[in-house]
Amino acid sequence: MFAIATEQRQYITYLLSDQATNSHLEIVPERGGIVTSWQVQGQELLYLDAERFANPELTVRGGIPILFPICGNLPNNTYNNNGQTYTLKQHGFARDLPWQVTEQETQDLASLTLVLQSNEQTLAAYPFQFQVAFTYKLQGHTLEIHQRFENRSNEPMPFSVGLHPYFVTSDKTQLQFDIPATDLLDQRSQAVESFSNQFDFERDEIDVAFRELSHRSASASDRSQGVHLTLSYESPYSTVVFWTVKGKEFYCLEPWTAGRNALNTGNRLTQLAPGATLDTTVQLTAKFL
Repeated sequence: MFAIATEQRQYITYLLSDQATNSHLEIVPERGGIVTSWQVQGQELLYLDAERFANPELTVRGGIPILFPICGNLPNNTYNNNGQTYTLKQHGFARDLPWQVTEQETQDLASLTLVLQSNEQTLAAYPFQFQVAFTYKLQGHTLEIHQRFENRSNEPMPFSVGLHPYFVTSDKTQLQFDIPATDLLDQRSQAVESFSNQFDFERDEIDVAFRELSHRSASASDRSQGVHLTLSYESPYSTVVFWTVKGKEFYCLEPWTAGRNALNTGNRLTQLAPGATLDTTVQLTAKFL
């Protein structure tokens, strides 16, 4: 049996559930359409910094923030379009703005659709009319996130999109990865290094991008949590980013369609034609060890 309920907390929170597998999903539309909790068989899979979440002046560190219309940051937070300079902060504005709930379904799954539309605030930073819809689908051990992007401008709309899931872990030495790449880009030093599915967790911070992927999924096994997580992604997703900070009980395995500064370089940037629509999907699946 599938169900959707709401609770009035600091923000209205939507609670999706699949009772057969004791799976639950919590979504806060007003706080950037973010997923704040994903439980399978009653086990929490996501990390959330509750203090940062409670402060609307701070970006959320935890859950699954939405990155749009850029992933990462721009030099000096600026880019040029048609001879004009615009300011756009790291990861864009979608994770900071309220989204609107437009559809709910509980027939064969628990599904919630949220929509973000361009407005005066977005147009000041990003001069394109758009509509973005995210549909979160909970069924069994799987969370599917379907995305639809619509360009309502009369010129091509450049963008990248990403998800920034924070997975909870109690012991990073118990993590094993299967990332389909042999090289990585260190996003701090810009050095390209070989990769053998191992990370040095003694480093204060790890922030790396995998840009040459041999297939459309990556996974992580966490023996401390007893769970194996698989991340699958469709085109135009082209990059997987790994990020973690020493001493924090999380790691991030993030699908991006393009890397940092793509709005300036054009590298892997999506250009959506006027009036066109793009659909894509990211899927997360949990398996217990």
